[in-house]
This record gives sequence, C-alpha cells and structure tokens, in this order.
Amino acid sequence: MSTALFQHGEFLSLAKAMTPEELGDILSGHGMWKTEANARLGIPPIVMTDGTYGVRYSIQQIEQDEKGGQDFEAFLNVVNQRAKDVEVAWGTMKPATCFPNGSSFACSWDVELAHTLGDALGKECQHLGVNLLLGPGINIRRTPLGGRSYEYYSEDPLIGGEIATGVINGLQQRGVGASLKHFACNNSEVERTSMDSVIDERALREIYLRGFERAVKQSQPWTVMSSYNRLNGVHTAENSWLLTDVLRSEWGFEGVVVADWHGIKDRPASLLAGNDLDMPESETRKASLIKALKSGDVSREPAEQSAERILRLIHRAKTAEQPGTPMETDAHHRLARRMVAESIVLLKNTDSALPLEAASCRRLLIVGEGAKKPVIQGSGCATTTPTRVDIPYDEILRYCGDAMTLEWRQGTSEDASQQATLREEACAAARQADRVVVFVNSEDGYDGEGSDRRTLGLAQGHDALISALAAVNDRVIVVLANPDAVVMPWLEQVSAVVETFYAGQAMGGGLADVLFGEVNPCGKLTVTFPQRMEDIPGWLSYPGENGRHYYSEGIFVGYRGYDARRIEPLFPFGFGLSYSQFTYSEIELDRDSLREGEAVNVSFTLSNTGARAGKEICQLYSGYQTTKRLRPVRELRAFCKVALQPGEQRRITLTVPASDLRYYDTGRQQWVLEEGRVSLSVGPNSRELPLQAELHCLSKVARYRLISRDTQPVFVLENPLAREYFNRFLQVQLSVNAEDADRMLEHCKNSFFSIFTTFDRRFRQRFVDDAIEQLIATVNRAIVEQETE
Repeated sequence: MSTALFQHGEFLSLAKAMTPEELGDILSGHGMWKTEANARLGIPPIVMTDGTYGVRYSIQQIEQDEKGGQDFEAFLNVVNQRAKDVEVAWGTMKPATCFPNGSSFACSWDVELAHTLGDALGKECQHLGVNLLLGPGINIRRTPLGGRSYEYYSEDPLIGGEIATGVINGLQQRGVGASLKHFACNNSEVERTSMDSVIDERALREIYLRGFERAVKQSQPWTVMSSYNRLNGVHTAENSWLLTDVLRSEWGFEGVVVADWHGIKDRPASLLAGNDLDMPESETRKASLIKALKSGDVSREPAEQSAERILRLIHRAKTAEQPGTPMETDAHHRLARRMVAESIVLLKNTDSALPLEAASCRRLLIVGEGAKKPVIQGSGCATTTPTRVDIPYDEILRYCGDAMTLEWRQGTSEDASQQATLREEACAAARQADRVVVFVNSEDGYDGEGSDRRTLGLAQGHDALISALAAVNDRVIVVLANPDAVVMPWLEQVSAVVETFYAGQAMGGGLADVLFGEVNPCGKLTVTFPQRMEDIPGWLSYPGENGRHYYSEGIFVGYRGYDARRIEPLFPFGFGLSYSQFTYSEIELDRDSLREGEAVNVSFTLSNTGARAGKEICQLYSGYQTTKRLRPVRELRAFCKVALQPGEQRRITLTVPASDLRYYDTGRQQWVLEEGRVSLSVGPNSRELPLQAELHCLSKVARYRLISRDTQPVFVLENPLAREYFNRFLQVQLSVNAEDADRMLEHCKNSFFSIFTTFDRRFRQRFVDDAIEQLIATVNRAIVEQETE
C-alpha cells in the first residue's frame, strides 16, 4: 500500500504514515551522498554529489556506502587538499569531464553555452547514476581573495543569475536536479562555518540575493543549498526569513532546501526555518530532531511538509533516471575545448604579438612548469578527476609543425633555491627566440575551499621570471592560471597577457586555438582587476573580527565601488580584447519614458571593422542622472554575444524591464522604480561606453517618505499631501484656522526632533496617542493611494 502511495505521488499521505524515527531518517542523509531509503514504505534512495563544473564520483563513498567518522575525516581532508591530491582524500574517483571552472567559463558571457554545459553535465550524471548535482554556485565574488571565487561567476548578480539559469535548465532537462548554492552571502572562507556576514538590507537585496532570485524564478532548481555562515546574526541554515519568507513566499521556490555538509548547528531550529534535508548523515543531529518530534517541541506538520518535498524530489529523480546513458568522453572534451576558447580573456596585445604566425615567429620559446603540468582547477569539494588533460606544450607543438622551432624551459620551481638558475637558463634561451610564451599561476594550494588567498600576487618567483624574460625579449606573452584577479607589476614590460583563470582539462587545446588564431578571443572579465589589494571595495572591513564581517561597502561591490570612488582599475569589469575591432553606432530607444510593468528596447548597430571574423560581447548599463538615493554610477542591465564576419554589421536590440531599474526601499520593504532621468549606455566594457541615450522613469512611488512618530518635520512638510493632513490636525486639536496652522507648521520646519516632539515643545500641547496613531495611519494610507492612482 505504501509503495503504491510513493509510486502514485501520494507524498503527503506517505509522510503522515511515517513514525518519528522514519521522519528523522527521510529528513537526514544516508552516509555522505544519499538520501535514506525506507523498505517498509517503498522509498528508494537517490545519489547526489559535487560539483559546479564537473561530476566528482567517489567509488569508495558512494558505492561502498562508507558512513560516520570516515566521511567526516575525508570531508575535512578534501577541503584542505590541493586539487592534484584530491584522490588521496576521496579515494578512487570515476573520471568525468573537468570543464572550465566558474570564474573561467563565466567570461564567455554565453547563456546558450551554459545551457549546453548543463546538458553535458546531466548526461554524465545519468551515466554515473547521480540524481542530484550540487551546483551551480553563484555567490558574489565580493573580493578576489575569496577561496571559492574560482567556482563562482561574477561580482555582478545579473551575470551570475543568467549563467546559472542556463546551467540549471540544461542539467534538469536531462532529468538531473541542480542545487543552487550557497544561499547566501558565502563570500569568504575565513571562519566560514561561524562568521557572521553583516550586510545592510539594500545591499543584501540588490547584490547578494539578486542573482539567486533570477535563477530561482527562471529555472526552478530542484534544490537550493543553504550556506555555512551566519547572516545578520542568524545561521542561514536556521534563517526562516531567508529560507521561507524570501525564498519560498516571495520568489515562489517549490523545491527542497538542503543544508551544506555539516552546516546545521540546531537541527530542530533548521527544520522550522525551512531547511528540509540535513546532509550528510549525522546520528547526533538526527537524534535531536526525533527527540523534538516525540516531545512535541517540533510538531509533525513542518516535518511532514519537508518530508513531502523530499519524497517529491526522490520520485522526480527516480522517474527521470536513464540507465545506459553513454559517457560521451570525446564529445564532451571537444565541448570543454570550445568553452575554453570562448572564455579566454585577452588582456593585452601590443604590436601584434598575437596571434602566433610562422612569418614573424620562427623560433618560439615556451617557459614555465604550467606548460607541461597545467593548473586547471581549484581545490576543494568541486574538484573533478578529468577524463584526460591537454598538455599546453603538446598542443602548441601540433600547431608549430615544421614551420616553427619550439623549445621549453622550466623557468621556475617551488624550490626557491633553484629559481635563480632556472630563470637564467630561460633568459638565455629567450634571447634567441622570436616570441616567448611564459606560463605562470597563483600560489597552488591557496586557491580553494577552506582558506582565502593571502595575496593578489603570483606564486613565488613567477613575477621575477616574467620581468627577467621581458628584459631580454620584447615579445613576451604571459599566460595566467589563477582563481580570480591578480596584480601585474610587469604589465608594461610584456607584449601580451592571456587570462585563462582555471580552464579545466581542455585548457591546453583551447589556449593553443587562441594563441595561433584558430579562434578569435572573445572572453571578457566578469570581475574588476584592481591595481593593488587596498583598492578592493570593502578592503578596510575584510575579513572581519570577533566573528563578525561587516560588508562596509554596501551596494558598492566590484565595479560599482571603483566607479563611485573614481579609482582606476588595472582592468575594468567587462574588459577583453579581440584580434578584430568592433564599433558601436546609432543608438535608439523605442520609448522616451518608462513606467512600472513596462520595458524599454535599446537598439544599436554593431560593426566588425577588422580583418577577422569574431565575437563581441555587447554590454548595456544604466545610471540615474537625477536621484534622491545613493546609487551606483552605472549598473549592468543587459548583454549579448554577437558573431560577425569582417565588414559585417548588425542591428542589435537589448531589452531592459522597468523592474531591473528598481532599487530596494528599506523603509517600505519593497522594490521601487524611482522617478528620474536615466542614462542607458552601450559599449564593450564598463569604462568604455560610446553610446548613450536618455530615458525618463515615471513613478509616484516613494517620492515622499511614509510618516512615523520619529519623522522630522522637514520630511513631513515637503510632502503637500502630508502637510495638508497635518494642517487639518492642528486646526482641530488647537482650534486654529488653516492659515495659522500653516504658519505653525512652518515654524516647526527647522527642528531636528521628531514632528510630535516638536509639537509638544513648541506648542506646549499634549496630543492623545490614539489621535496621533490615527493621523499617521491616515496620512500613510493617503500617500500610498496617491502613488497608485
């Protein structure tokens, strides 16, 4: 009977049939990577695993069903392991495609390609028998020092939300669930399971939750994962405002909330807050929940509701299983290679140093350990065992053929005592070369889960190697592998800089395609590169102390902060070069004014004026020219990727809904479209916007403040409607005419006390509390009614 209930989707009835112990089981994990089965009720388990850019399948933990302390020890080990040592921590791993990591792939700005990535991940999950993939991760890259920045997409929520939408939709169309994470404000690895992220509500809404909101509404992920940290004093796993009020009630999320591994401190509290599934299995936390259910401290209703959601997830996943799905290893490697080439960012290219061509480069020198042992991914739970790894040197050699002579020198070493000798050997070879391609990276081991980076510099000896090579050869090309932004003290000395971030197993092939011009680079930065660490917005309050991390920059995260403080970055948000040239012209709006519920279409002409076919990422920003609010100079509102042949031009249209131009009014607890003149600007990056057009936003909402007992007189009297009601109030209460009442109000205008305290002191008249409350309610009701007319 119970089996039939599960098969026919009678999930609530099934939950009601469970004992407290069975409820405790279904609401807790089994081992590290499964939900709990229930033979009596006919409920099978499902399998889940990391990660955000590849499937990490541990044979030992999933198939041998290891449990308890061994799981916890392995979990701690992997967090502290370098990427190359992950198999030591997790045991034998099944190979899967290691696609470009989040910080790399997002530079493609390609939502369709994100959907293709999700589809490929879904196929590999189906092949491996994985029902739920724990990703994507879209936390804001608030600081480039963040340990998990390599997994995340951007400092801007629009990019994060759109790329995540593509990945989730592609994954879930294959019958594999996604777990959007880490919800929310997991922006640093310092004391990550206890640190309190203290964020003002406007920044929280406009920056840190905005990407999650877009992804949830556009893709309905099967699960959302709560983060480790506290948020404004409350652990996110136990935060009912976050998990229930915002995620479910406001955004309409219908799936399961799953806790990050061992992220729950108080299991009964987390259940009541809306955290359905506790992962991984913890006998202690499970026992505390069962005890609370039996004692009545937690009623069965929320437990049954969470169990119903989990049963629905299990049924959905099991119904969608596709046994026998082939592992398309070759096809997915080719996809990974295409993703690399679409994501690489060309940061500098003077004197046509790139692309490499035999006519100008007969002798090519490759320098650096990364050319033969590439750094392809960060460290931590997302780490993937690749199906193969392209060796950059080998891929470059294939392009050289007989037309170029190719040499390699190690150049540097982790052993500091060898660095001087290796550097001299590389420089001696560089003197004879036409071009030098040097592979460098950030410090290995401080690029992942468990610890933030300590510096924006490269690994020890790498900066010195670049400068030494540039001193003997004026055609040095730097290839970077790093999780997030780095500083470049040698930038003016080199001819070209190629940013790969962590580009996955096909980095070598995709890089060679770009270096030799087979693919025209088109990637653009999704973060700002600072000139120095101290320029990072929020630097003065990073990483917090005494367990509290104040996000002191508020809404001015990333490029918003650099723009507001007029700080020149090393490279601006959205920046990236091409082997071709693109020009923007003829901007036009389809309307002059915009109201709530409407949208504006922004059209412009994009032309490829270069000699090569290429792709351009067009970016549209908005900025209020007249505002009563604290607002960024510009904010990304739309983007698109356009492929053009040489000499081709195309008319492009980007759409901006009025809802995207709103700010979050903390006083009213609502999103508000502000009235005022708005500049809409289009161009290749946030600091180069050749096209501008003006739009007038029309809105009566929040033109004036709502009134409270503490409102100062000036804010009451600037609103004609409120002034009229207060005038009538004084007429009745003090038996004066309208003219005298207005003079009395004007007399109060310069007071810095609240309006009723001012009345009390200046008129020597005490007003009844009920009359005051009635006046406030009447005025605020009239203000709202006037705004909606």
